Amino acid sequence: MYAILDIETTGGQYNEEGITEIAIYRFDGHEIVDQFISLVNPEIPIQPFVVKLTGINNAMLRSAPKFYEVAKRIIEITDGCTIVAHNASFDYRILRTEFRRLGYDFSKPTLCTVELSKKLLPGHHSYSLGKLVRALGIPMADRHRATGDAMATVKLFKMLLSKDLEKEIVKSYIKTEIKAGISPKLLDIIDGVPSKTGIYYIHREDGTIIYIGKSKNIKKRVNQHFTSSDRKAKKLQNEVFAVTFEETGSELIALLKESEEIKVNRPPYNRSQRKTIFPFALYAEKNKNGYIALQVQKADGRKKEITSFSTLIEGKSLLHKITEENNLCQKINGLYDTKKSCFQYDLKQCYGACIGEEAPEDYNKRVTHFIENNQLQNQSMVIVDQGRNVNERSAVLIENGIYKGYCFYDLNYQINNIDILKNIIIPMENNRDSRNIILNYVRKKKVIKIVRF
Repeated sequence: MYAILDIETTGGQYNEEGITEIAIYRFDGHEIVDQFISLVNPEIPIQPFVVKLTGINNAMLRSAPKFYEVAKRIIEITDGCTIVAHNASFDYRILRTEFRRLGYDFSKPTLCTVELSKKLLPGHHSYSLGKLVRALGIPMADRHRATGDAMATVKLFKMLLSKDLEKEIVKSYIKTEIKAGISPKLLDIIDGVPSKTGIYYIHREDGTIIYIGKSKNIKKRVNQHFTSSDRKAKKLQNEVFAVTFEETGSELIALLKESEEIKVNRPPYNRSQRKTIFPFALYAEKNKNGYIALQVQKADGRKKEITSFSTLIEGKSLLHKITEENNLCQKINGLYDTKKSCFQYDLKQCYGACIGEEAPEDYNKRVTHFIENNQLQNQSMVIVDQGRNVNERSAVLIENGIYKGYCFYDLNYQINNIDILKNIIIPMENNRDSRNIILNYVRKKKVIKIVRF
């Protein structure tokens, strides 16, 4: 659990500042579950430059509660939390100073979004909150007011969690929880995950990720792990300490993240998925009569594949469909073994390439057209699909046939040009698996829209 906060102060000499406004959002890693926002009477004057910056003046604070009056609420909302702030050392120091004046030792682990941004979002000219969120396309209101800055930090932190592929943030959080003596049981773990689309991480007690999975219903899938009696499930049940998760809304993004994060984190119980998840592929080769034959074979990195498949049966099934829809020949594609015409010729769905009635040039035009429309090569497009809630959309970016990554954007903040999209995209690895996940998904599933550019 995280307490994401922002504090406005009076300004003045070091450790003599007073709080004028505080905003705290209790955040479970996925959504805000509680909040506290209040002006605070610092009982000392505000520096003139601070009044100009924040718009908060002495008159506004005369009837505001003093710090001792809100201290209990601050302790409650931050209980069991890691403090998260943009320049956390400043906000945390101010809080500790105010509590110290009351004779209370306020001590919490902290995370700084400035430091995290420099590590996970390198290359920005400025890491000030205003300039950084503007560059990332994050909407922001009430700049230099606690509630606006804290909410912008929530959105930034959400993006940082998405970019933290090695889960260092989550791992450090779990270790903190272990020190606090929390030891959840399997039923408690199941209760703590949602019935939503996303990916989930099964951790050992030291925070190590031992399994990564994806599901359209995370709770149901985790429940299956914990109730199954097979050997692998039993091992997971014995070793699990915690399950963390990330909602994606989009099943496509869940598939892409699962594939990449298994390769990055190399969990011991995902051993079979570390290698390719598409061991069979569709290839095109000219036969001795000059016709381009489509054939499903074991994947061979030396050959140029059109698309790929998880199983041979899946590949053969799709090849039958391709052959039928494009009026191709079953015999040429190795689906019908005969010395005469193929079965599709009898149904007038093949134009006779199998018996030489159709010229190779005419036949190959249809094969080439199919190939060109079923490869990412040189294509640039954005696949728009569901977001994590009704006010959000997801976008997967492919540029010149290369998978660039994904992002989420608010429907109230329309992405109207490709440069804004590139700025907020979460970069991902472009590899054979990611390209084929995209091709397979678009082929089988409906998405909201595909924008080509």
